[in-house]
Amino acid sequence: MTGVRALLTSAAQRLSTAGVPSAASDARLLLAHAWDVPVGEVQRRQVLGQEPEAGVEQRFDELVEQRSTRVPLQHLTGAAPFRSLELHVGPGVFVPRPETELLVDLVLAEVGDRPAAQVVDLCTGSGAIALAIKSETPSASVAAVELDPMAHAWAVRNAELLGLDVRIDCGPAESAFAGREGTLDVVVSNPPYIPVGMVPIDPEVRDHDPEAALYGGSDDGLRIPLEVARRAHQLLCPGGLLVMEHADSQGDSLPAALAREGWTDVADHADLAGRPRAVTARR
Repeated sequence: MTGVRALLTSAAQRLSTAGVPSAASDARLLLAHAWDVPVGEVQRRQVLGQEPEAGVEQRFDELVEQRSTRVPLQHLTGAAPFRSLELHVGPGVFVPRPETELLVDLVLAEVGDRPAAQVVDLCTGSGAIALAIKSETPSASVAAVELDPMAHAWAVRNAELLGLDVRIDCGPAESAFAGREGTLDVVVSNPPYIPVGMVPIDPEVRDHDPEAALYGGSDDGLRIPLEVARRAHQLLCPGGLLVMEHADSQGDSLPAALAREGWTDVADHADLAGRPRAVTARR
């Protein structure tokens, strides 16, 4: 058997050679998954000089091999962190990104401690945004919708496993929640927004995230976001807030398009890396 340090070093080198940008971190996470222990425990066992069992080494080697072909780390571990939650993800669902956590901040700033605020998440994917909002503001009434049946199944599973009371429907965002028009305080959405023809560079995104969760349906990527925004406008009460993620190249175009369609108080917000990431607007 090989020591933990040597295993991790070798794995990180293999992953780095394959172009994985977070090679050392991914190696630790994969070994923790293969060993079925937290990452901190891997580090403790490394300090103590403990060696993984042969079965763990074999499983780890298989995981590293898959990761070197650019299978997403989250598909291999089956989990993706999002704010304080650990979400279950895999083939058929968009892997939530850290930059999307900004949308939750913007929603929470709007609803505050308001009792029974009415919040809906359109295009929920894994359920990340809706579930995080419910987790951090239990008094809010939160619902969500997802078009793709496989992604919807992941979202429902996450809600059940986390024990969070979030209604998650399966269907198109553009006609979601009939009968609730004019009643919602906040509509939040991370819709598909990549311009058609602009294929993502990262293989993890290009080859593994569902196309339906990526492409915005037009050359500028704004067709689907604007269709979702029109439904949001119908659902929101007067003065209600839309919170929507967009590509960093759409920090001017999406706010301008919303303003032309009658939204007020349109403002754009940067993520922690300083890139344009989300727009807010009032009905």
